[in-house]
Amino acid sequence: MPVDLMQLRREFTSNGLSRAELDGDPFIQFKIWMTQAIEAELTLANAMSLATSDKEGVSIRTVLLKTFDEQGFVFFTNYHSKKSKQLDNNPNIALLFPWLDLERQVKISGTVEKISVLESVKYFASRPKDSQLGAWASAQSSMLSSRQVLLSEFEAMKRKFSQGEVPLPDFWGGYRVIPKTIEFWQGRENRLHDRFVYAKSGNTWKISRLAP
Repeated sequence: MPVDLMQLRREFTSNGLSRAELDGDPFIQFKIWMTQAIEAELTLANAMSLATSDKEGVSIRTVLLKTFDEQGFVFFTNYHSKKSKQLDNNPNIALLFPWLDLERQVKISGTVEKISVLESVKYFASRPKDSQLGAWASAQSSMLSSRQVLLSEFEAMKRKFSQGEVPLPDFWGGYRVIPKTIEFWQGRENRLHDRFVYAKSGNTWKISRLAP
């Protein structure tokens, strides 16, 4: 039996978003919305869909934003993963924050660069030890014959690093997404949503309203 999605509908009831409400700096505007998402106790407010591509096609997955500032948006991963291999060949990237309970989305497009080893070491040291061991144990995106293989490798890492601190793997670290555009989307009634996009122009940002 097919699932009937045609009648799955929700009317957006937000008061909307006006140009006058927007800060001229998209990073400040993002901070305002991220703070509101956290205060609304959304599940993993820092979760974002991350899209990459190569000659074979487009891939998308959910990762966690760990920090951001006027330089960009930072996430961490295995540098041997599929996303990293795609980014090595094509640094173009897109992010999406789906804050649907607030009837909001934020869309970001740009390019990536690896952050410094020092920055990666600082974040890695802040992780729980088992998460650190997990980074060592998982050859991300590689084929596994069973879950037991992964668990066995995790136990091997526990033994290897049973004494002292767990070092940063040389195959693991952060990427910074340097945005070219940042779009703020606010749901409105009758699907007449409010959309504003910030586009980088030299050292400034131009703000435009988009049709929904």
